[in-house]
Amino acid sequence: MNKLAKSLLVVALLFGGAVSAQEAKTAPQRQVENVATVEQSPSFPGGYQAMSDFITKNLKYPEQAVKNGVQGKVFVSFVVETDGSLTDVQVLRGIGSGCDEEAVRVVKAMPKWQPAMKDGKAVAMQMHIPFSFTLPKK
Repeated sequence: MNKLAKSLLVVALLFGGAVSAQEAKTAPQRQVENVATVEQSPSFPGGYQAMSDFITKNLKYPEQAVKNGVQGKVFVSFVVETDGSLTDVQVLRGIGSGCDEEAVRVVKAMPKWQPAMKDGKAVAMQMHIPFSFTLPKK
């Protein structure tokens, strides 16, 4: 692993970034729950630390971003479906130079999650993850 990859700081905090079904860009026949209405939020297999490890292992700092000195946070939104698959992956706020595409690529590469639960049934729920791209200090 190169020095740049080792110094890449990845902060991926799930912050309960659920939105109401009216705000979610989803098919009308599907109800997307928010954090206030579920008994259990979706979870990455193995928990938060496993997700953080997955992101650290898979996220690559884009060459164009390194070349341009681009740093910052990319906010990615997605829906954890009732079967745990991730859909509707999109950038809410990006920083460009390939960082947005890289954050989306990593989310799409994630394994199925444990879905949210409401009234004992699996439900779809929208989530957000911020990805931090930080270059090493010279």
